[in-house]
Amino acid sequence: MTALLEVQGISLSFGGLKAVSDFSIALRAGDLQGLIGPNGAGKTTVFNLLTGVYRADRGSIRLGGLDLGGAKPSRIAAAGLARTFQNIRLFGDLSVLDNVRVACHLRAATSMAGAILRTSAHRGEEAALRAYATELLEIFGLGDRTGEQARNLPYGDQRRLEIARALATSPKVLLLDEPAAGMNPQEKAALSALIRFVRDRFGVAILLIEHDMGLVMKVCEGITVLDHGVTIARGTPEQVQNDPVVIEAYLGAPAQEGGGVPAERRS
Repeated sequence: MTALLEVQGISLSFGGLKAVSDFSIALRAGDLQGLIGPNGAGKTTVFNLLTGVYRADRGSIRLGGLDLGGAKPSRIAAAGLARTFQNIRLFGDLSVLDNVRVACHLRAATSMAGAILRTSAHRGEEAALRAYATELLEIFGLGDRTGEQARNLPYGDQRRLEIARALATSPKVLLLDEPAAGMNPQEKAALSALIRFVRDRFGVAILLIEHDMGLVMKVCEGITVLDHGVTIARGTPEQVQNDPVVIEAYLGAPAQEGGGVPAERRS
């Protein structure tokens, strides 16, 4: 199957510090892959490169054959690449519904003039976007909280709202940056099921950054491992978990017989 997201040899330096070196990855439609590594490995920097926050020194990023090199984040989002953040970035003062409606407007077709004049086309589109946002919130179990301020939601619900908002842009690829951060075991179990559901229900490819190895090994079908900006391993969860180079990167010592990456390792 042809790759949907193709990343070839991207690199980025900050002064003399090589943050990411020759990183490549390919995601096909429906893939669910993980990107892991100790703190400072360059994982979030990769996400920032993919979404246009940073511009790569070299290499290429293509989504559905479209070259995204040097594109602004808004253009990349419009092309079909959406993300969540390690530190939740909801619009806290807006309602739950309006957080999702804002994202829906990325696909709006009516003009500024139509919005100002409140044309019938504009009103119809607004109604359709509101209905879609409401449907998404129902799917994510937030249908009874549409009028609440986003900041007042429990932590796990805020995470779900952030994923729903990202999906409101109708992405082809969804990047999840440590979605389990700060969650308790029950919330993590629910998140595992939610990630698979999102992939299956919306048909998106998912790339997941996560420190909770139990969650990664449970939901991801393929894993790429970074250490100091360099890809040190790639394979199935079982292959990666038992790779001596990966174990050494996490534990700081050569692997011992019978070892493996700790299931709950947080670096």
